[in-house]
Amino acid sequence: MSLCGDLMAESYKCPTRADVARLAGVSVTVVSYVINNNRYVDKLKRERVEAAIRELNYRPNSIARVLKGKNSNHIVFIADEISNEHFSFLVSEMEQHAYKRGYIISLCRNRNTAEFVSEIISRQYDGIVISSISITEAFVKKFLAAQIPVVLLVNRDYSEMENTGRIDTGLYLGARECVRHLISRGHRNILYLDRFSEHGNFSTLQDLRLRGFTEQMQESSLSFSEQNIITGCHNEEEVARKIRERIQGGFKADAIFGRNDRLACIGMQAVQHLGYCVPKDISVIGFDNSRLSQYTMPTLSTVEMQRREIGHAAIDMIHQMVETKTIPQPMYFSTRLIVREST
Repeated sequence: MSLCGDLMAESYKCPTRADVARLAGVSVTVVSYVINNNRYVDKLKRERVEAAIRELNYRPNSIARVLKGKNSNHIVFIADEISNEHFSFLVSEMEQHAYKRGYIISLCRNRNTAEFVSEIISRQYDGIVISSISITEAFVKKFLAAQIPVVLLVNRDYSEMENTGRIDTGLYLGARECVRHLISRGHRNILYLDRFSEHGNFSTLQDLRLRGFTEQMQESSLSFSEQNIITGCHNEEEVARKIRERIQGGFKADAIFGRNDRLACIGMQAVQHLGYCVPKDISVIGFDNSRLSQYTMPTLSTVEMQRREIGHAAIDMIHQMVETKTIPQPMYFSTRLIVREST
């Protein structure tokens, strides 16, 4: 009987590293090196260890590792809207790269409460990646005080935040490029659609997309006021209603900029229901280059972020912080304007 068979006979006892070592004919130390991937191991020994792990279906006990002061090999990604296609693509890229690094990823929607922060800290994750407009800096500082490495995907002004990894995903300059593109098409009265939330939250100029829109409008010497922004909505229906009311109330919109493709599509449908033709009467542009943007009528102009590169960089930053206890240099990724039929 194989060692695996012996283990099955022992009341289904969970295999240990010692069991893997016996089956592979190596020391427990070598097994640990292979699992943690932190030391050189001879190729043939590594292959024997990996084969033994597969045969025994061995899984490291992450709880025991944490109790022994070792890493949990677990990263959590906190976002405001986890059902958004952009985040699905981003997390998919992060998960694949993290797995190669020996980590697993959990996705969690931000609750922005003290209880939520305490729960995250109690799980003893190796690192936290945050892409959230709403999470407070005080809560981020609590993660740092708990000595958990944090990487911020910079979607708002974090200039006062220290000791974190930072990745600028290009939102600010991407938003400015959207405005310049609409201006190049002859548009002057641009309506910006801000995020909506069940709590009626709205963005401030700390939000880099809104800041990019606002500052490009002002620098282009266009007429600009609160009438150019629709914000504080609770749901899609309220966004569409406010668009109709704004235009029927006299705002002569000739273009709409949605902070994401979903909002841009809401805007497109709202003006079409009013009898306007896109792009002849009103141009529409979005952000994120979701699959939705390719199937609207007309197809949607949008902005694409480097999701693969951003996801890999976030994991590499966490890994550096875990392994070397150093803060990585900030990184910047540019965006790409994709012009389709809607502009």
